[in-house]
Amino acid sequence: MVCGGFTCSKNALCSLNVVYMLVGLLLIIVAAWGKGFGIVSSIHIIGGVIAVGFFLLLIAIVGLIGAVHHHQVMLFFYMVILFIVFLFQFGVSCSCLAVNQGQQEKFLASSWRLMSNDTKGSLEKKLDCCGLFKNNQTQAEFLIDLSICPALCKQKGPSCITCGEKMLQHSSEALKILGGVGLFFSFTEILGVWLAMRYRNQKDPRANPSAFL
Repeated sequence: MVCGGFTCSKNALCSLNVVYMLVGLLLIIVAAWGKGFGIVSSIHIIGGVIAVGFFLLLIAIVGLIGAVHHHQVMLFFYMVILFIVFLFQFGVSCSCLAVNQGQQEKFLASSWRLMSNDTKGSLEKKLDCCGLFKNNQTQAEFLIDLSICPALCKQKGPSCITCGEKMLQHSSEALKILGGVGLFFSFTEILGVWLAMRYRNQKDPRANPSAFL
């Protein structure tokens, strides 16, 4: 049977927003855990993940309160914001799936230049590599990265594998997973928009029959 009743729509929308709340909390907890254990040292990355988790948590709370109280205004703003998030996430997910190796190298090179020396050193030590790409960096930039590289491979031998080569080995797979998960999650968002739109236009059977929607 199709979920067309008032109670069914309400329960489905509440359940969907509970899932969004759990995902938002999970993002915040994982970011804090990664920072606490030194897995990620960049405060910008940590702040970005926490901001996304907090935003998703806030949207889910608005949707949950609107669904429980059948609040027309809250449900309207929930629909609009969730649809904007869907458009943004759908575009980003498709971009992740369409990125080729050349574009990945350019992206890594631009990100590498924006990193601080502490962040670069932490990454080089963790991945046991030095520098990014010999071809995508000037000789002076590569020599500077090599001179401050704290990786163990530098002590064991005359040369280390570049971090760009190591990251490219896994970046294609990571982008496909990220794009696939994001694409799947974006369709749950459009489901939330549809449920909220349907639920807003339904009459509460417990309300006064002569009241407006």
